[in-house]
Amino acid sequence: MKARCYREVKGQPYARKEYIKGHPPPKITKFTMGNPSAKFDYQLKLISEESAQIRHNALEAARIATNRYLQKNLGTENYCLRILPYPHVVLRENKMIFGAHADRLQEGMRRAFGKPIGTAARVKPNQTIITVNVNENGIKAAKEALKRGEAKLPVPCRIIIEKTPD
Repeated sequence: MKARCYREVKGQPYARKEYIKGHPPPKITKFTMGNPSAKFDYQLKLISEESAQIRHNALEAARIATNRYLQKNLGTENYCLRILPYPHVVLRENKMIFGAHADRLQEGMRRAFGKPIGTAARVKPNQTIITVNVNENGIKAAKEALKRGEAKLPVPCRIIIEKTPD
């Protein structure tokens, strides 16, 4: 299945993991990188413009792209990166086998509930996806890092720069 099949938010979220046998763990494990205990002057936010489901591997790809650029340009102590949405929703797929001699394995739409294949985070419009805290000399690098992270996500986003209150 293609990732675009899971982008649209439809129906109730399938998230009660105590009832789901064999639910896959999310690929993203670290949600905070850099120096979380330091005080920074500016906060840059990557904000979703539409509602969508973001798969766990897209969140992980955005985290890696953003973190790699920030580490290369600012070092590990001069920023704090946070991924805010958690992939709770379990995605299902009714696997169909196509090709020669596959007719015995297929059931079509009979009992088509599907097996768990991954997880996703649901985001709403104007919800923050990634935040980066930096000082004034790191704003340009953080903005470019967020642009690289946005390219990995299936939603159009915008970047907002705010001065953090003291």
